[in-house]
Amino acid sequence: MKVLFIGGTGIISSAASRLAADRGIELTMLRRGQRAAEIPVGIRTIMADVNDETASAQAIGNEKFDSIVDWVAFTPRDVERDVRLFRDRTRQLVFISSASAYQRPAAHYLVTESTPLTNPYWQYSRDKIASEERLMKAYRDESFPITIVRPSLTYGDTQIALAVNSWQKSYTAVDRMRRGKKVIVPGDGSSLWVITHNSDFAEGLVGLLGHEQAIGHAFHITSDEVMTWDQFYRITAHAAGVEAQIIHIPSDFIGACIPDEVGSLMGDKATSVVFDNGKIKRFVPGYCAKVPFAQGIQRTIDWFDADPRRREIDDAADKTWDMLIDAYESGLSDALRRFGQAG
Repeated sequence: MKVLFIGGTGIISSAASRLAADRGIELTMLRRGQRAAEIPVGIRTIMADVNDETASAQAIGNEKFDSIVDWVAFTPRDVERDVRLFRDRTRQLVFISSASAYQRPAAHYLVTESTPLTNPYWQYSRDKIASEERLMKAYRDESFPITIVRPSLTYGDTQIALAVNSWQKSYTAVDRMRRGKKVIVPGDGSSLWVITHNSDFAEGLVGLLGHEQAIGHAFHITSDEVMTWDQFYRITAHAAGVEAQIIHIPSDFIGACIPDEVGSLMGDKATSVVFDNGKIKRFVPGYCAKVPFAQGIQRTIDWFDADPRRREIDDAADKTWDMLIDAYESGLSDALRRFGQAG
């Protein structure tokens, strides 16, 4: 089977690239080469920017692929480009959407692929929804062979995924834990959530490649391990050899102080979300997420500990969280004084 990945070296996509290569898929990556990454043996690389349609078309030539996965499409403009560029080049285009496209605020805790798509809080999610709608129109109007995949919060050996953390320098939250500083958990910490290891996501994604019956369908691919945010933080701290000093701060308070967090929290992580993975299991028999969070995050911490250069700190985020905690605790102390409950 011939497969083309647009991108393929990110946190999620790198695991799918490795698994595809291991399974003997004839995999080619179309990439700009801006991300320093080790490409698994056996994967061919075409150097081109997919946003330059002329250059990409020339680089690909007359090649056709059984499946193409676009890991870097985020907006309707991106998928319009894909429809033009790949209309006659593939039997399946896999669009990587997002589980944050599902209804927010959630009307029901259990999410299936038929859960409505609406997110008033996060432009990123609205762009993914609009992209899905454009591709489904292409499927209905011209039989464009689309499959939609919606990952939720996914991590790997190089990424620490928590509700409030720096995505680019994700060791920052663990550094705070190890220095005995407080780490922020939105709400009261009891919201249920799911964090998926990238190797588990890859099993589902690769299983859909070339799957004729998956055309026209949408799937989410997540772990079935459901825990509270407090549990995720405490397990991460345990893997780091410390105890988490958790402070609970309401999501709307966080968003009021740090507007950039509104989308990620109110539009994704603030409420309980549990995913029904029955559909991916029907289409990919034997799919089952196998990496418990405690095991996966230990591997991640070990990766950071293996080389001090990996333990980068987001100083701006670290200072912002200190300010946020101070503001919240000061307001709480003032409230207690006003209500005569100060100790």
